[in-house]
Amino acid sequence: MRFSEYFNFWLYGKDGYYTNYKNIGKEGDFFTSVSVTPFFGGAIAKKIISSIESGFLNKTTTILEIGAEKGYLIADIIQFIYTLKPELLETLNFAILEKYENLREIQKKYLFDSFGSFIKFQHYDDLENIKLDNAFIISNEIFDSFSCDLVFTKNNILNQAFIDNHEIKFLPCKNNKVLEHCKKYSIEKGEISLEYLEFVTKLCKNINKFEFIAFDYGEKNIRNDFSLRIYKGHKVYPFFEENLELKSFYKNSDITYDVHFGYLIDCFKQNNIHNIELKTQLKTLIDFGILDLLEILKANVDEKSYQKELQKVKILLQPNQLAERFKCLSIRK
Repeated sequence: MRFSEYFNFWLYGKDGYYTNYKNIGKEGDFFTSVSVTPFFGGAIAKKIISSIESGFLNKTTTILEIGAEKGYLIADIIQFIYTLKPELLETLNFAILEKYENLREIQKKYLFDSFGSFIKFQHYDDLENIKLDNAFIISNEIFDSFSCDLVFTKNNILNQAFIDNHEIKFLPCKNNKVLEHCKKYSIEKGEISLEYLEFVTKLCKNINKFEFIAFDYGEKNIRNDFSLRIYKGHKVYPFFEENLELKSFYKNSDITYDVHFGYLIDCFKQNNIHNIELKTQLKTLIDFGILDLLEILKANVDEKSYQKELQKVKILLQPNQLAERFKCLSIRK
């Protein structure tokens, strides 16, 4: 089978890795910015308030998270809005896009246990079903989980990866879409995802006005190398590591790759959207006001509590941690 199908079965097929809730953090296979500190969501909450106060979004806008795991991020955002501007919770709407029913139930329970029936909340199971006048949209590590193809050039021939019984083989590429994409972006080796355009097009079609922020790891330009890797028990296994048995990792570990932000940006431009910024997570969170939130914390808690949270926030901001490796794509329509 084509590698993109194998990737999709790994994460989203029957009993796939993402079809059931997985612990994230110390007890899981990997960390995310959300699992490190609630101040990640706090910075986003401060940005949402800023976008409303500047007049770009209105007070009845929908805060939509795409792929919410258990619901921690949107809950952190709600909590910080309550702290910073509680009256907005009387008018804002909150929603999650989640296609798996069992995960929707977990999210509903977590949000109800956290806030009761006070929050206006809705679930969507498909992007096609979302019809909104305006929204603030958040995704954290979503695009690296879109299925991808693997390509490798040898003797000036572009080869495409196929999987047979968990064994990978590269065969001459005969897929015109893959060939055209690689030619356009001068890709000779690495991962490509052709699913971005359909997702972006639906998003732009179904929501009239939005601000969209997407955090993920990757670069604007192609490196022409493989970044595909597996996360299991906080260990990283390069996909092409010698003697790696794919069958033992299949569906019980995370598989991911670096996002090609240049192509993702082009997908929005094809939908006639040009208000686009790509920055490091470090610069984004500082611009959003995460340091201001720490000052508020410092003024309201004891020094020990402040230092404990400060060390967590540093993980998000230090270049050798998540700050430079992760990027934030900011889009306004």
